[in-house]
Amino acid sequence: MQDLNFPKFDYRFKSTENKVSIFDIIRKKFVVLQPEEWVRQHCVHYLISEKNYPKSLINVEKELTINNLKKRYDIVIFNPDGSIFLIVECKAPKIKISQNTFDQIARYNLALNATYLMVTNGINHYYCQTDLEAEHYSFLKDIPDYNK
Repeated sequence: MQDLNFPKFDYRFKSTENKVSIFDIIRKKFVVLQPEEWVRQHCVHYLISEKNYPKSLINVEKELTINNLKKRYDIVIFNPDGSIFLIVECKAPKIKISQNTFDQIARYNLALNATYLMVTNGINHYYCQTDLEAEHYSFLKDIPDYNK
């Protein structure tokens, strides 16, 4: 797999039926290693090891319904009170981050009401803080570290 713009982490692979899987420490299971999953796993480890977010507040690949359509978010970090702190949208490294990517995460945020948004393809990372009342987001250099 391609090197990404994230710190290295210790990962576990297994191979079955000619498919390589990587262990997801949040879902506690092996998942098929696709390029987007490679980015997602790096991002999860970055959020835990570099930003100090507790594993207990992280959710990966869950379904949500927007305008009667079923969608799946990549990563969500909750606040201790159950509200949503951060939504992360992961793309494969070869996928260019575009306005469509930001539109996608903004649609997800209509249902989730997160304070922060992150979009990454593993190479480029973009961070935003949302103002839900003004329906506006501001770009940031980084997301805050966990400090609860």
